[in-house]
Amino acid sequence: MNLIWIWMVERLICGGETRFCCNGRSSRGNLDELAGKYAERVGAGAPVYLAAVLEYLAAEVLELAGNAARDNKKTRIVPRHVQLAVRNDEELSRLLGQVTIANGGVLPNIHSTLLPKRVSKGRVDDE
Repeated sequence: MNLIWIWMVERLICGGETRFCCNGRSSRGNLDELAGKYAERVGAGAPVYLAAVLEYLAAEVLELAGNAARDNKKTRIVPRHVQLAVRNDEELSRLLGQVTIANGGVLPNIHSTLLPKRVSKGRVDDE
């Protein structure tokens, strides 16, 4: 019974010809311009290279976040540690400059004009 349905569908797709008329995916689906065209744009090694780059970036971020967690005497990495790791690293900060990390907070920063004036040799500058 299934062979009859397959034969009927093939006759509809191939315009009444036999099973061997449909050689490729394009002719079977009447998609002359869509199927099989991705090879012109993406090489065979591109997905492998992309996976390697993503693995390297993930390892780099996790290593720096683990160091930030250890500096804060924690054993679990939370988004705050990822934020500190990314923003304190120059290259990652440039790469992820426009990225918002949820629950990451901000880097601690106090403007120099808000800090108390320096004491030199036991005297306070009254200027």
